[in-house]
Amino acid sequence: MLDIHLLRENPDAVAAGLGKRGQTAQLEQLLALDGKRRALLTEVEALKRHRNEASKTIGKMMKDGGDATALRNEMKSLGEKVASIEAEVTETETALQEMMKLLPNLPHESVPAGTSAEDNPVIRTWGAPRKFDFTPQAHWDLGTALGILDFERAAKITGARFALLTGAGATLERALINFMLDLHTREHGYTEVLPPFLVNATSLYGTGQLPKFEEDLFKVEPGGYYLVPTAEVPVTNIHAGEILEAERLPIAYCAYTPCFRSEAGSYGKDVRGLIRQHQFDKVELVRFSKPQDSYDQLELLTNHAEEVLKRLGLPYRIVTLCGGDLGNASAKTYDLEVWLPSQGVYREISSCSNFETYQARRAGIKARPKDGKSEFVHTLNGSGLAIGRTLVAILENCQEKDGTVTLPQAIRPYMGGLARISPD
Repeated sequence: MLDIHLLRENPDAVAAGLGKRGQTAQLEQLLALDGKRRALLTEVEALKRHRNEASKTIGKMMKDGGDATALRNEMKSLGEKVASIEAEVTETETALQEMMKLLPNLPHESVPAGTSAEDNPVIRTWGAPRKFDFTPQAHWDLGTALGILDFERAAKITGARFALLTGAGATLERALINFMLDLHTREHGYTEVLPPFLVNATSLYGTGQLPKFEEDLFKVEPGGYYLVPTAEVPVTNIHAGEILEAERLPIAYCAYTPCFRSEAGSYGKDVRGLIRQHQFDKVELVRFSKPQDSYDQLELLTNHAEEVLKRLGLPYRIVTLCGGDLGNASAKTYDLEVWLPSQGVYREISSCSNFETYQARRAGIKARPKDGKSEFVHTLNGSGLAIGRTLVAILENCQEKDGTVTLPQAIRPYMGGLARISPD
C-alpha cells in the first residue's frame, strides 16, 4: 500500500509513477475522500471537546443546585450528531481504504519505460546456448519417452495442467529442492523455514495478492483458507504486525513449498508440459532490509538465484522489467530467464523483486533502531528457483542424441551418484 502522505503532498509524483506503468487512478477522488475524512475528524473532535466542557459545566450547575436541563438536552442532541459524524468517518475511511488497496506500487526511478515484455532490457547473459547436432526434443516428449513424466495419468487423477513425475523424474525434483536449499542456507546465509501451505486472507492482503488477484488463487472451504500461490506469502508474514530491532536486518529466509495457481486468463498459453501448471514446486528467497540498503539487497538476492543456474551450467540472461510489465506490488524486478532449446527462447525461471515499503505497510512490519523512531522495512523476494522449470531446463539443455539426459555434476550427489537418465 502507498503512503497516504505521499499522495497528499505529491500527487503529481504518484500520477507519474502510475503513468510509467501505463495505468491511471482516480487520484482526485482519493484526495477528496481523504480531505473529507480529515474534515470530519476535525469537526467531531471539536464537538467532543465542546461536549467535555459542557459536561463539566453541567456537573458544576448540578452541584450548585442549578437547572441544567436545557444544557443536558443540548448535549444529548450533540451526542447524536457526534455518533452520526463518526459513522460517516467510518464510511469514508472504508471507501478510502478500498481505493488505496487497489493502487499498485510506484516504480523505482531506475525502472525503464515500456509497455510489455518486449520492452524489457537485457542486463547481462551467462553461458552460451548449446549447439546441437540433432533436433532437440521438447521436455514433454523427452520426459515421456524416458518414462519420468506422465501427463495423461495426472489428468486422469486430477485434470489438465497437472503432472505425474515417476522414477528418476520424481527423484530429480526432490534433488533440486535439496540442492537449492543447501546452497542458500550453507553458502548464502539464509535461514530455512517450512511454513504452512494454507494461508488466511490477511496474509494474502499483506503481500498484495488480495484483493486484486483473488481469481488467481485456490480457496479452500470450509475455513476460508487459501492454498499458497508462493512461499512469499507465508514467509513474508512471519513478521506481520511486528516491530523488529533494526540491528537484526537484513533477515533472510528460504523456504520450499508447493505452489498453487489457477492461472486465470492464461488458457491457451503453455498448455503442454511443465511451464504453466496449477501445482508446482518452488524454493523462495525472502529478505527484510533497512530502506537505505534494499537495492543492494536486491542485487545480492538476484546473484543468489543466479548461482543456482551457474552451478547447474544452464545458460540464462537477466532482464529488468519495464514499467508496463512490472508486478503490481513491485518497485523493481529482475527476471532470470533460462534458455530452452526446443523453443529457441529464454523463459522466465525467477523473478527477484524489491517491494520497498508496499508489503510492509500492508502487513505492519517495522524496524526500530536503538536511537530513533520505528519505520517500515523494505521487503524483497525471488525464486531461488522454480523447481519444475529448472527440471525442464536440465532435460532440454542436457539431452543427448540417443534420448538420454546427462545430469549436471552439481546435482549428481543428490541423485545417489546417478549421472545419466535413460529409459531403463
